[in-house]
Amino acid sequence: MFTGIVEEVGQVVEISRPGGESGDARLTLHGPLVTSDVHRGDSICVSGVCLTVTDLPDTGVFTADVMPETLRRTSLGGLVAGSTVNLERAVRADARLGGHVVQGHVDGVGVIARRSPGPRWDDVEISIPVDLARYVAEKGSVTVSGVSLTVTSVGRDTFGVSLIPTTLSATTLGELTVGSAVNIEVDVLAKYVERLLETSPSAGAPRHAAPRGGTAADPVDGPGDDPQDTDTDSHRDQDAR
Repeated sequence: MFTGIVEEVGQVVEISRPGGESGDARLTLHGPLVTSDVHRGDSICVSGVCLTVTDLPDTGVFTADVMPETLRRTSLGGLVAGSTVNLERAVRADARLGGHVVQGHVDGVGVIARRSPGPRWDDVEISIPVDLARYVAEKGSVTVSGVSLTVTSVGRDTFGVSLIPTTLSATTLGELTVGSAVNIEVDVLAKYVERLLETSPSAGAPRHAAPRGGTAADPVDGPGDDPQDTDTDSHRDQDAR
């Protein structure tokens, strides 16, 4: 689990495709801060995508394998050597939750639709798939390429955020232009609420009695459930830090 408070901006050192262009990818990334205390098997959020550290080949460098599903359904498929990425280590249980609960499971890819620079901040409008818009609420939280942000406005298939100077300088969001792709993760609480409402008795859904000493059998998947995470393996939001 992460918080959406970006710790550092890393850089893609190399991308290899062991399985060919249509297969998986192996990312080699430079991130001195996030690699200072990680080990093989630890999780690092890379621009909103939870990836597993598979190797630490050099000081300040780590590698991660990315499955074809993740490459198709996130902006990681567009990375090239030299690309910058937002990096965050998994949150410790005894640490402050500075942003909001971020899983690193991307729900969809958004696009920067409009950018309005202010004296010291930018107002940004992001277009998203219509089926994700219902999970976004004004003054609620949303994760944009690994950055925890507060929603300032909501449209049918868009939402707005305001980026303060810290966010502009300490994350990749400061360099994105209109048309840039961003990874979107909506607040997981909204998805759980929807799921509970779908399966409540008043919704007419079947109830599954839990056997004595056990758990409910054969749970029913709802239309909001994604059968596959976007990866197999930063209230103080980033914009209010």
